[in-house]
Amino acid sequence: MSIIPFANSNVYELVAYQPGKPIEETARELGLRPEDIVKLASNENSMGPSPRAVEAMQQAAAGVHIYPDGASFALRSRVAAEHGVDFSNTVVANGSSELIELLGHALLRPGTQVIAADYAFTLYPIVAKLLGADYVSIPNRDKWTHDLDAMLAAITPQTRLVFITNPTNPVGTMVSQEELETFISRVPEHVVVAIDEAYIEFAGLPTDSVKLVKEGRNVVVLRTFSKAYGLAGARCGYAITSPEMADLLNKARSPFNVNSFAQVGALAALDDKEHIARSVEMVCRGRRQYVEFFEQLGLEYVPSHTNFILVNVGNGVEVFRQALAQGVIMRPMAAYGLHEYIRITIGNDRENARCIEVLNEILQK
Repeated sequence: MSIIPFANSNVYELVAYQPGKPIEETARELGLRPEDIVKLASNENSMGPSPRAVEAMQQAAAGVHIYPDGASFALRSRVAAEHGVDFSNTVVANGSSELIELLGHALLRPGTQVIAADYAFTLYPIVAKLLGADYVSIPNRDKWTHDLDAMLAAITPQTRLVFITNPTNPVGTMVSQEELETFISRVPEHVVVAIDEAYIEFAGLPTDSVKLVKEGRNVVVLRTFSKAYGLAGARCGYAITSPEMADLLNKARSPFNVNSFAQVGALAALDDKEHIARSVEMVCRGRRQYVEFFEQLGLEYVPSHTNFILVNVGNGVEVFRQALAQGVIMRPMAAYGLHEYIRITIGNDRENARCIEVLNEILQK
């Protein structure tokens, strides 16, 4: 007998999050060596983590029989110092994805509403629907950039949460500091604005969203150690928000939600500014490589402020499949309704050269 009729319908009707295709799975399917595969699908940092972070995590292994610090005191204290806020303004979680879930638990219930832009992170609608909230997707301005005026107009008395992804995923565009401040100043007090800054280190001219928290706005700034810091496998992220909102999120999280390795690794990574600078420079150099290649072939692309770039290749799924057969993993964008596009993570020089070689071969046929 099937359990489905008795299951939570909000869960049953969800479409599960689909990550980039793993290297190991691709190697098994194609009979390739894992070391010969180039994965540019999940916006990971090809430079890897800071050596300081690796050393700190190795040293932490000896104490793995002890539960981690449930309050993440050292890491939260360091995050607070980094951004010039109080300890009470911080929350640490199992990646910024857990923070998105915690926001849902703290603010959403059936009858409430979430607003986000088109082409937003697919976890936003998953969390909204899981908790029975309505999810409203707002078409972008000029196709690619958040239309903040339209998002503001969509707010109702039932709205509890608005996501601004800045820079945005999977597109790579940004809204300016002035646009952001104007928008926040007009948002009603019953609405929390989550500013998801997973890619902010690559932005070049980043916005100062923490300033809005210091001004007492209903804002939650989300950051992650998965991208520029190269700790995607450790799962660690943090939020900066009001003490009141931080208290709600901390009440909603699971005990010991951030493991010992993630805590010490993130702490060490924050102190290695040189490694971050090298990672950002690698990405900037790679972005220039791809832009030059796309312009040579006359391909439409979206100028990016992130460690990935979105490009129109005519048939995203088919190009993905052909590149995959040659051991290059990219991300088709059909799930976002962008059937002509692929998203390419900016890798290291070798990975970028291989990707461009394979793409050129496919597109020149």
